[in-house]
Amino acid sequence: MDLGTCTSFAHRSVIVPTMLYGTAWKEGETEALTAQALRAGFLGIDTANQRKHYDEAAVGRAVVASGTTPFLQTKFTYRRGQDARLPYDPDAPLAEQVRQSFASSLVHLGVDRIDAYLLHGPESKPGLTAGDWEVWRTMEALHDDGLVRLIGVSNVGVDQLRALCAGARVQPAFVQNRCYARTGFDREMREECGAQDVVYQGFSLLTANRELWGHKALHPIARRLGCAPAQVLFRYAMHLGILPLTGTSDPAHMRLDLACGEFLLSESEQAGIAGLLG
Repeated sequence: MDLGTCTSFAHRSVIVPTMLYGTAWKEGETEALTAQALRAGFLGIDTANQRKHYDEAAVGRAVVASGTTPFLQTKFTYRRGQDARLPYDPDAPLAEQVRQSFASSLVHLGVDRIDAYLLHGPESKPGLTAGDWEVWRTMEALHDDGLVRLIGVSNVGVDQLRALCAGARVQPAFVQNRCYARTGFDREMREECGAQDVVYQGFSLLTANRELWGHKALHPIARRLGCAPAQVLFRYAMHLGILPLTGTSDPAHMRLDLACGEFLLSESEQAGIAGLLG
């Protein structure tokens, strides 16, 4: 699925932006940077109720102050991925932990419904645990109740996605993974997502692929298009059907990243970049 030059697309009757602003690791700058991203034109924001790496409440303050209604995506994170600032009672059953975390997210974000709710990684690899299924069934119930429009999973393996799709009553709408050039931008997972009608969200497209981003082969393409090599990489990812996340803190880069959806790479340019991947 090539995302083309549109700013959003319909997935399972829900309008989804073609790029999300990621708010991880922003700490005290979270509110200001989220506000800047919304002013720059981002239509979707990604966060998590995981104070260790995100400040979900700061995201919510920025969204409320903006007066806009962006696509909001957040996550449930297991205890092992949290620090001491937990959004739930760690002694409660997992189903209750999900509900407590979700209720906290609604308060943080100032909304009464979440557009996309993700399991922030299965308990372990390979396979899915009984705990994963308890969490997923609770997320399905939130979907049934109209509190969540789409559900998904991040930091997941191909075998786990297959198992989830085989046993889920409400199918995952998204996979969100770190995207490495050395694996063909998670080629096997992207192929599985295509087979399962799951949208692949890629994060760390730049930070995990500095060698590709700086490769001299991208420079003539960037010159032709009047953009930066980073935008060429984002545009190529969109040609592959990847919904990219960007977490830039530079207002100019925010605008440039959004603008990458306005141009297309030729088939020969796409082939040339593909030849650089693992």
